[in-house]
Amino acid sequence: MQQEQDARARRRILLFCFVALFLLQQGALFLLYYAGPKLLVGDEAAYLAWARGMAGLGPPVADAGWWPPLQAWLLAGSLRVFGDTLVPMQLLQTALLLGAAAFLRALWRRCDGRVHAANIAAALFVLNPSNMAYAHWLWPEPVHLFLLFAALYLVLRAREALGGVALGGALLAKSLLSLFWPLFALLLLRGRRVRGALALVIGVAVVTAVPLYQGWQRTGRPMIADSSAFNLVGGLSERWRSDYVGDSVAALAHDYFSSAATPIERNAIYRARAEAMLREQGLLATLEAQFGRQYFRLFSAKTTLLSQLPGPACAGHLGSYRNAPPWLAQVLAAVGDALHLICLVGFAVGLAFWRRWREPLVLWSALFFVYQLGLYLLLHVKARFLLPMMPFLCAFAGSAIASLRRPDAAAAVHLRGGARWLIAAGLSAVLLMLALLGPWFDRSCG
Repeated sequence: MQQEQDARARRRILLFCFVALFLLQQGALFLLYYAGPKLLVGDEAAYLAWARGMAGLGPPVADAGWWPPLQAWLLAGSLRVFGDTLVPMQLLQTALLLGAAAFLRALWRRCDGRVHAANIAAALFVLNPSNMAYAHWLWPEPVHLFLLFAALYLVLRAREALGGVALGGALLAKSLLSLFWPLFALLLLRGRRVRGALALVIGVAVVTAVPLYQGWQRTGRPMIADSSAFNLVGGLSERWRSDYVGDSVAALAHDYFSSAATPIERNAIYRARAEAMLREQGLLATLEAQFGRQYFRLFSAKTTLLSQLPGPACAGHLGSYRNAPPWLAQVLAAVGDALHLICLVGFAVGLAFWRRWREPLVLWSALFFVYQLGLYLLLHVKARFLLPMMPFLCAFAGSAIASLRRPDAAAAVHLRGGARWLIAAGLSAVLLMLALLGPWFDRSCG
């Protein structure tokens, strides 16, 4: 009885510490954002202009066929209801990221079998300011991530139709899953595969049918939005291992939109341009160059939050957090750096020692990583594109950390075996190199 009471008391203390740290982090991020306030970066300005036009707070903006519409719809709804302020949208996105972490906890508890591992996984995600800062920005990552994990949770709970609706919403937020979403069928229970697959497809179709048709009219392809040709040219044009260093994407975007009058024509021009670049460079030479650059950009410890903090422009710092208190920026950068590296090393260890490979979610996540890494070998890459993979990095790291504290022969991760330690050390070294050494290789600041 006493041990049970002590365990409950420890859980209450840990919960209190988690809530306190989270609220402290959120307060720091809000202070950082509104000290200036922060300047919008890249597509944020486009989403805001699009939403303001929808809400009647600015001139109408035509759909360029480049961005999926859900983020603009939500932002327009917030502006219409609450007026010209971003705070309600930021609070909504904070709740969505917390919801994604809650789904991650539930899913990983099922995979690993230990509540402790699932709790650590969720905490690693939520307490990293580089992750939670997305709640304050206008990119669609929080909406997409919440709907992606809602779809995973619902499909694994045999709620395929609702899972399909959530998956359709994820497709309306980001185009990332356009080619991958049929692989959600791997998560269906054996006895429900035909019926479940049909329900999943119907759920997706209900949400996406009209936007797909509209996208077909705009772009000539049955896609909600299509920026693939631009991103391919952008990826083949990149020269640095860190994003926002000598960034040519803004100029390339201007060239894209001025290249022709319609999305169909613009995409055709840029697909031809990408094919010409591949022919000129040669496939093998192109792949070699991309391998040596793109994954440094993706796994960089200079996360999107750190890129926007004050620092030298030659190193890829935008300084969009104007008037940021130096001490606060340094603290958040240190915490973000530390947790980013802990997640990468923890992922390497957890993956090397993982034992439950028959879990459907583990197989799905492995294919998800392969799919994304394959896409970003050629496409334009920024560090923020790692966010959809980050919960899985945190999940394997959570299992590894839980095994350090509570060794259990039946656990999904059991830290024994010399060969596995060699694999863990090798993978850790590769990920740390990708995270840290890009600026050293580039010497962009001389």
